[in-house]
Amino acid sequence: MLVFHYPKCSTCVKARKWLRDKNVEFTEKNIVEETPSVEELKKVLEYSGLPIKKLFNTSGMLYRELNIKEKMDTMSDDEKLKLLSENGMLIKRPIVLGDDFALVGFKESEWGNRWQ
Repeated sequence: MLVFHYPKCSTCVKARKWLRDKNVEFTEKNIVEETPSVEELKKVLEYSGLPIKKLFNTSGMLYRELNIKEKMDTMSDDEKLKLLSENGMLIKRPIVLGDDFALVGFKESEWGNRWQ
């Protein structure tokens, strides 16, 4: 299981601690240094059932600087995935990618359903 995170993100720190406290084994990837590939992002979408816009870190500075909100409706899904795969700071985090599931963001109630 992969956990894409940003080390300075307090939510990511909480999420990783939560997994360790539950004795869940995982491999960590810094979302900026090892940005998820287009294929990994497609798996996240498939496994999570989320729309692609939910993968964007809408509260991030880069999202606002690039005016992505205004561009979202005119971009194709392929263009969105390519943009995300090129800059981890645009991706909502943390992302957990398992063999048959994906979680985006840290909501303890959702995570608790997976690991009791």
